[in-house]
Amino acid sequence: MSTFCSLNYHITFSTKLRKPWIKEDWIERLHAYLGGIVKQDNAVPLMIGGVEDHVHLLVALKTTHRISDFMRDLKKNSSKWVHESIGFAPFEWQDGYAAFTVSPSACLSVTNYIANQKKHHRKRSFREELEELLDSAGIQYDPKYLE
Repeated sequence: MSTFCSLNYHITFSTKLRKPWIKEDWIERLHAYLGGIVKQDNAVPLMIGGVEDHVHLLVALKTTHRISDFMRDLKKNSSKWVHESIGFAPFEWQDGYAAFTVSPSACLSVTNYIANQKKHHRKRSFREELEELLDSAGIQYDPKYLE
């Protein structure tokens, strides 16, 4: 028998100290570059979006992917791209990330959620959003680690 898997992840992470470093004139290029990194790692970028201080990705990974390695490479390569292509030397991603598994039936909902980040963040901060995501997933956390 073959192996069949559906391993979809909603991943989010922020800029260092949640600085609003991702500018409107290059945010789409960053999202496209993140998608290219995902593809280069033999994964599927289903949706990528975000605002000036964080990004969200919905990605389909394979059984051979290790989330920590995937994230290390994604953040390292995209930081390098910002430094070299955008010319913004101070850019860094915050340590850590949040990753949530997503059932196939929920992928459309998560895709819409990611697509509407700009509108969504007119009403609440990334921290408030992250707390809601963690609470919904039943993940216990110490608020001091959300800074």
